[in-house]
Amino acid sequence: MRYLVLVTALWAVSFSLIGVYLAGRVDSYFAVMTRIILAGLIFLPFTRWSGLPGQLKGGIALVGSLQFGVTYVCLYQSFLYLTVPEVLLFTIFTPLYVTLIDDALNRRFSPAPLIATAIAVLGAGVIRYDGLSDDFLTGFLLLQVANMAFAAGQVGYANLVKRYPVDLPAWRSFGYFFLGALCVVLPAYLLLGNPDKLPSTVLQWSVLGWLGVVASGAGFYLWNKGACQVDAGTLGIMNNALVPAGLIVNILIWNRDADIVRLLIGGAIIALSLWVNARWNRWFQLSAKAA
Repeated sequence: MRYLVLVTALWAVSFSLIGVYLAGRVDSYFAVMTRIILAGLIFLPFTRWSGLPGQLKGGIALVGSLQFGVTYVCLYQSFLYLTVPEVLLFTIFTPLYVTLIDDALNRRFSPAPLIATAIAVLGAGVIRYDGLSDDFLTGFLLLQVANMAFAAGQVGYANLVKRYPVDLPAWRSFGYFFLGALCVVLPAYLLLGNPDKLPSTVLQWSVLGWLGVVASGAGFYLWNKGACQVDAGTLGIMNNALVPAGLIVNILIWNRDADIVRLLIGGAIIALSLWVNARWNRWFQLSAKAA
């Protein structure tokens, strides 16, 4: 749990750094690729290339391609259409995807996440009720792809570690995570990247360095390590802890002119969706007993 709390603090700052200093200024594909390379350089020298199950190595690479590659390509693109507070609020869907994916892997199903998602969509509409433009919808959909990929990566890594236990510390195999991410982002940059929008200031390079080494290198390793130590419910809750933490950082430091009233109303509706999701099983059990 302590790992998840620590990384939440790191990533709360990261959202604002991306939105304020990089989005629209530095090519998003290059930014993500730089983060992957810097993070990978930390782990690759210690990576065990032989003696590990092939399924484990391939699985970790797949997790990295989803949790870092797909997630961050879509996340950076969403900043072109959404404000930082909106990006943070719309990550509220991630715990619902965590639950759905975990249920699917364990052959369970609960309608709660679907009902809660419908309520959350209403909250998202309140936040931008006078501005549901094509750009807004594009950003929202991009972020949902990012949320689903991030959720799949977390749940997938935790299940991999349980299925293929090895007598090595996790950092000896985590290099495959960044190799998998690079397999997604490198082709994306070569095909879609804009070489005219590379970092041009010391500040931009410094932000990328911090995001790559600290937020990505240490952050992803510690987050996945923490995900292996808690259940899916706790993991979902910790995904949501990033939202208030990130909003507080962004509004207090960078975005003091944000429409606080609308954010609070929409956020409250989205919070209601989480409450419905959390209470659903208890309601179902009480109804079953009454019947």
